[in-house]
Order: sequence, then C-alpha cells, then structure tokens
Amino acid sequence: MLVGGRIPRFLPFRSSSSLLLLRRREYCSAASSESSGECDEFLPWLQRKAGSEISSTLLIGFSKFGRSLFASKSIRAGDCILRVPFNVQITQENLPPEIESHLVSDVSNISRVALVLLAEKKLGQVDSEWAPYITSLPSINEMHSTIFWSEEELEMLRGSRVYQETMDKKAFIENEFSSIRPALSCVPQIYGDCKLVDFMHAYSLVESRAWRTSLGASLVPFADYLNHDGVSEAVLLSDDDKEISEVIADRDYAACEQVLIRYGKFSNATLLLDFGFTLQCNIYDQVQICMDIPLGDPLYKVKSELWKKYSLPTVNNAPGFSSSGNFFTLKKVKTGSKKGKGIPQALRALSRLLSATSNEELKAMETEAAENDGRLGRRTVKDMSKEILAHHILLAQLERAVHSHVAAITALSSAQTYNDHSRFTYRRQMARDVLEGELCVLRSACDWIKNYCLRLLK
Repeated sequence: MLVGGRIPRFLPFRSSSSLLLLRRREYCSAASSESSGECDEFLPWLQRKAGSEISSTLLIGFSKFGRSLFASKSIRAGDCILRVPFNVQITQENLPPEIESHLVSDVSNISRVALVLLAEKKLGQVDSEWAPYITSLPSINEMHSTIFWSEEELEMLRGSRVYQETMDKKAFIENEFSSIRPALSCVPQIYGDCKLVDFMHAYSLVESRAWRTSLGASLVPFADYLNHDGVSEAVLLSDDDKEISEVIADRDYAACEQVLIRYGKFSNATLLLDFGFTLQCNIYDQVQICMDIPLGDPLYKVKSELWKKYSLPTVNNAPGFSSSGNFFTLKKVKTGSKKGKGIPQALRALSRLLSATSNEELKAMETEAAENDGRLGRRTVKDMSKEILAHHILLAQLERAVHSHVAAITALSSAQTYNDHSRFTYRRQMARDVLEGELCVLRSACDWIKNYCLRLLK
C-alpha cells in the first residue's frame, strides 16, 4: 500500500511510504448538506465508468467549503468507505500523444496532468469522457490560493514569508508555461489559444487536488471531495496489485455527518498558498524569519566563512523559490519548555556567532565545532554574559517581526469593510489567520528567550 501524498512544491513525484494527503478546500457561501441533481448523477456516472462500485456509504453534498462527502448511513471505524479504481483516475498517462511528443523532458508531472485537464476542457461536455468531473471542478473565481490574489489583496500578507513565496510560485508557473507554449502551438486543434491564466488555473487544480500514487500525480474523482480535519488519521491508500485507491474510516460516523480526512500537519501559510484556505488557531502554525550577519560587522568576513563552513542548510528552497539570506522556521514554543523546542538550534547558533567580538572567540567556536559534531555554536557559551547577549540579539530580531505582524494585523482591522460574503472579506480573514498564527509563534519564542535569559542570571 502506498499512502496518498501531498505534492511537494514544484517537484516531480517520488515514491514514499510516509507521504501525506494533498487536497484543497474551497471557501463558498453555500452551507447545505442536501445534494443537488448534478451531484446525484456524479457517483452513478463514475461507477458506470469504473465498472465497479465506488462507495455504498457516501453521498455528495454541500458544506460551507463547497462539495463535500457525507455518510449516507452509519459508518464504523475500520470500514472501507470508498474504492476508486486506477482506470478512472486522471494521470499523465491520459495526456494526448500528439502533445507528448512535443514536450521537453523536464516539464513537471503536475504540468502534464494540467495539460490533460486543458485538453478535456477544450473538448467540451459533449465530446470529453471526463466532462462530469471536469465541470465539477472549481472555476478560477472560486479558487483562493494566493497566486490568484490581486496586488491589493497580497499587500495584506506583506509581513509574512508567504508573500514572497507567492511571487516565486507565480514565476515558476510562468516559466513552466513558457517551456510548454511551443508544444501547444504545434497542436492548436487540441488546445486552441491557451493562455497563461488558463494554464495557471489548471496547474493549481492539479497541485491542490491531486494525490500521489504509483502513477504519479493522480486526480481521484469523488475522493477529492473529502474535506480536512486536522486530527483525523484517515488517508488515501493505493494498492498497485489491485489497481485501486481506497480510504478507511478512522472513526465512527453517524448518518448525514460529513466525513473528513487529514491533509497533513500544515501551517496556515502552506494551506493558503497551496490549497487556498486557512484555519483559525492552527496548532501547526510556524513562521519563517531571516537572520544574517550584518555587513557592518568588523568580523563580517571571518564570521561568514565560519558560518558557511560549519553550519547546516537552514531552509531548503525547492525549485522555483529564490531567496537570499539565512531563513529559519520557528514553531510554537510550549510554555515551560526547558530546551526551547521550536526555536531552531541553528538560529541560536548564528546568534552566538553574531555575539562574538574578537578573533579569539571565533577561533574557540571553530575548535569546538571541529572537536564535536562539526556544527558551529551549538553549545551554550560558557561566559553567561555572552550567552545572554547572543539571545538578546535573537530576541531583538524576533521582536521586530512581532511589531511588523502587529502593524499588519492592525492595518487589516482598519481596511475597508465589504459585504460579509465578498471574496475580499474571505481573503482578509485568511490573511488575518496567517498573520495571527505566525504572531502567536513569534511571541512564544520571545517569551521563552526572556525566561531563558532570566534563568541564566540566577
């Protein structure tokens, strides 16, 4: 069994047994669990196409997050609630051979599946064998990933790293389209006048809805209507021998109750960029900060060489992300934590490096690194005044980030008020969720550092 996995940003698919679900959740104003006529026809159509039963315990309805799956009768933990055969999953194998021969080899798996969607959409409801599924997918106006936000809306997230990540992601998709465009021009009868906005829509649909199987990125109709529960243990399992993907219920469900699955342990920044939604009080929130050696430091050259030689990579940027500087990911630090778990050791190490004011101190740090695990500044400085100085340097950096987030949240509160159901209102709330989650993490780190320094003074 292969666990259905979330798509890594901008990377080709690789097999893994510990991958997480990738799904996105839509923000919609509808909040009814009654299925429409269109939804009533979808499952029978899919079962006819598959030649087998998909589910006898689920039905499609609508929640405030759009199409959702509900229990049609009582479900017990351990029950198999759906089985979707490989033959009704959309993968790159469905790519028209006419376009395949024109594509360059490094076009990503996600882009290839996006091209399948574009080709089927061009065929229309009469000629496309996937029409009932294609027409059920969200329109570009219903998608809330930050790549679709206006410049004004993105300004709300200026204080978060997700702002720059959005810019980088858009640039990556544009580069993908540039590499694909010559191939599209060779088969105008299939794609017509395909524009960047069309490709970006299809790319985001695949990235946010696809599941990882042995076939690569797989759109799994019906299964992708499952919504997210942060504490659920249910996942999509793919069996290559049986050529089927299935979901096993992780708990009991009463009839008419919405059935949920966990997408993964993702921060609001990741959920918003990749899926287009956020959670209030997300326990998996984290924040990225950048900390560098000041150019005006008299020992800048020596410190830079030492850091490059003895430190480990801080953040691995996926293809498509470009950044300069040392980025560190902080998680919430629990009250009373003795070791400050959540604050990267490498960040504290850099702070110790920054606190050094002589070549002798730097030489001692280098010797310690060479004699131990090869990493610089990972141990508490023996001179308590220096240890406190190092953490005050870090605290100052974090407090600047706190002030920036507070200012951004305050600006959101004073922003022009729109109709409660407007797109801007939803996006403003999501921006607030991101910023407030990151602010909570930053404050927890600041509180821990203050307490740590007080302990050292005793």
